[in-house]
Amino acid sequence: MRVLGIDPGTATTGYALLDGEPQRPDEIVLVEHGVIRTAPTTPMPDRLREIHAAVESLIVDLQPDVVAIEELFFSSNITTGITVGQARGVILLAAAQAGLDIAEYKPNVVKQALTGYGAADKRQMQEMVKLLLRLSSIPRPDDAADAVAIALAHIQLGRLPR
Repeated sequence: MRVLGIDPGTATTGYALLDGEPQRPDEIVLVEHGVIRTAPTTPMPDRLREIHAAVESLIVDLQPDVVAIEELFFSSNITTGITVGQARGVILLAAAQAGLDIAEYKPNVVKQALTGYGAADKRQMQEMVKLLLRLSSIPRPDDAADAVAIALAHIQLGRLPR
């Protein structure tokens, strides 16, 4: 199974492609990871178009079987939540247009799947990603590491795509 994990954002969207099966956790491989960046001075409609086009390109280049994406999480800043929601929308659109299955995960579900603790902090998550994938270092930047965690959680949970 090829899983494209995505941590959505308007300034920085993290992505990661993992190959692996739930039945063979020791054989899960991190194929690629990185970020899509948009300039804060660019108007929002243009930023969303850039994110959509970049995700479309990733889907064509990486040929995932499923897209695993973080669900929207509102903390204290509603404005940030709205812009992240817009980025999620164009990412979901790109995946749906490609005919891919989409799995959405709340942050605490990803944390629970990887660490066994739904309130794990970022450092604990990054260390588990490094350990579970047998990496020499934590994927960088943080948005890419979060995307790796989302994709890995999808495989670990062994869930069928929705």
